[in-house]
Amino acid sequence: MVTEIQGYASLVQHLDARGFLDEEWRRIFDTVRRDWFVPERIWRQGPDRCEPVTSHANWLALVHSDEPVVIQVDDGAEEGPGVATSSNSMPSMVAKMLGLLEVERGARVLEIGTASGYVAALLSARLGEENVYSIELDQALAELAAGNLHAAGYMPQLRRGDGEQGWPEAAPFDRLIATCALRTISHGLVEQVRPGGIIVAPLARDFWSGALVQLTVQDDGSASGPFRGGASYMAMRSHRTPDGPPVEGRARATDTALDPRQLLTLGFAIYAGARMPGVSMIHREVGATVEVWLMDGAGSGAFCEPGEQAWQYGDRDLWSDIETTYQEYAALGSPTSDAFGLTVTPRSQEVWLTHPGRVIVSA
Repeated sequence: MVTEIQGYASLVQHLDARGFLDEEWRRIFDTVRRDWFVPERIWRQGPDRCEPVTSHANWLALVHSDEPVVIQVDDGAEEGPGVATSSNSMPSMVAKMLGLLEVERGARVLEIGTASGYVAALLSARLGEENVYSIELDQALAELAAGNLHAAGYMPQLRRGDGEQGWPEAAPFDRLIATCALRTISHGLVEQVRPGGIIVAPLARDFWSGALVQLTVQDDGSASGPFRGGASYMAMRSHRTPDGPPVEGRARATDTALDPRQLLTLGFAIYAGARMPGVSMIHREVGATVEVWLMDGAGSGAFCEPGEQAWQYGDRDLWSDIETTYQEYAALGSPTSDAFGLTVTPRSQEVWLTHPGRVIVSA
């Protein structure tokens, strides 16, 4: 027990020293221990699949680190490929998102994705459990969270259901936080937050694996605000990207002066994701170099590693398209991710640059 308390205290001190906690959140994190919300059976994300954590010493080390702890793989199915489907998130990311919520005592908050119950407990300790509403789709996770929360002495309002629908009969809320990645923020969720309220959520699109947005709901019912850095979260089940058709066709070599490493900034990923809808990018680091693959979901693809050639497949010249998009981005001054923002209206999701009137794309 002493080891567990000391380990958690060191973790909180680490978060505080990095500037993730204000005075009030520091008090809350000191009070609500992470290990109360982590089951005995956990996994660590490996290069290709999740690896079980089999010893108590390793369990303690992972839980008291600033790393995500995988608490479910393969949606709970046995003998699956070991794909992470739920986690107790990286504590520094939890602290960052809670800070972006800008909560005040008594604010009513809706959480999408209860998971282990840790975030709901932190919110309950800060705002009062009567003001915290949390939704979880998975039955086993919902039961885990309810048990963890009750054992820790917190009784927020819990519901098993589809987080995309929100909790309309309990609206309006002052704040909304999603702890799973969304492809888009539905206007139905925006409508459940009062004007002046704040939405904090990780988004994941085809081209980029995750970025936070902090949106403020406007009097006209829209929500708008900036991107706030990267955030890798598991997708809401209904927002998972289906596998596209395999890349087909003979490889066509094309000369290129574009180093694929230039494509790996979050700023470019947000811009390219807006300008090239439906195109996905993955990369792999190989020693000191990097390999990049592009796919468009219709059977075309491209591959490049640092050098003077790229390879294109299928009907579309995808590498040529990415070069054009990068030239556009460079001409704008290669803006960083925090220069971009998002506006959600009843009709569109508008990605903008520097201010909401400068729309990059409206989808």
